Amino acid sequence: AFPMHVDHHPLIQDFPELRSELQRLRQEDQHFSKQSDEYEALDKRICRIEDGIELLDDASLSQLKQSRVTLKDDLARQLKIAAGQGCGCGNGCSA
Repeated sequence: AFPMHVDHHPLIQDFPELRSELQRLRQEDQHFSKQSDEYEALDKRICRIEDGIELLDDASLSQLKQSRVTLKDDLARQLKIAAGQGCGCGNGCSA
């Protein structure tokens, strides 16, 4: 039996303090919702590869992981803006 990644919501695990913003954005913001779905699908796929369920060469896996990091950074920025924390650029911008 393969280890199963049950209840796979990596964004809530990554940003527990932004859980309410996460749920609100997923409902109200189509772009965010689409991106978070992409992120979770990508994350699941990477887990499947790492668990040996799906086979992929190392270079392609590295590219998937890089895409996941990029998506996660973008989602984190949107979440922080939604939470009123600014985008983290240091310029005090709220957009």
